[in-house]
Amino acid sequence: MEAVKTATRMMMLAVLMLAGLAAAQAQDARLQFTQLDKLASKADNVVEVTLDKNLLQVAAKFLSDKNPTEAAVKDLVSKLEGVYVRVFEFDKIGEYSLGDVEPIRSQVNAPGWSKIVGVMSRREGQKVDVHLRMDNAGMIHGLLILATQPRELVVVNIVGPIDLEKLSQLEGQFGIPKLDLDKIGKGKSRD
Repeated sequence: MEAVKTATRMMMLAVLMLAGLAAAQAQDARLQFTQLDKLASKADNVVEVTLDKNLLQVAAKFLSDKNPTEAAVKDLVSKLEGVYVRVFEFDKIGEYSLGDVEPIRSQVNAPGWSKIVGVMSRREGQKVDVHLRMDNAGMIHGLLILATQPRELVVVNIVGPIDLEKLSQLEGQFGIPKLDLDKIGKGKSRD
């Protein structure tokens, strides 16, 4: 059930992180996950979330306008183009390799994508990367969170324009980590 908890946390993170959205070039930010399908047969637990714009609109109808938190989430969800999550939890170390996620990494090595955060723990064998998809005008249109651990793989792709200034207001709340995105948005590098 840890995979379900992780997926729930990642889904909450994904939905809450996107604020100030507008529709433009979202399709370019949608990543292909089909190469990960083969991992499902090896994993003990698999979580797959595929929410396109239509399904997000249906989900938004269940959120209350009277509750401030739900109203904020409803506003975010109403503007999203899609949220795509894959979580694989394995019984043993080595049941997947970094080569299995290379097709995802190669997609974000394409022009328009930038890695803004990279966190690695050699002791724990964990690595988390955050990539943004940007257009020529500097507008952000997508997000990828790729988290690898020896027995778990989490991939989150959020499609839609993102306002980093509004995104930074959510840091440290609702379980969203402090990433200092306000500094990145103002041209300061975090290396």
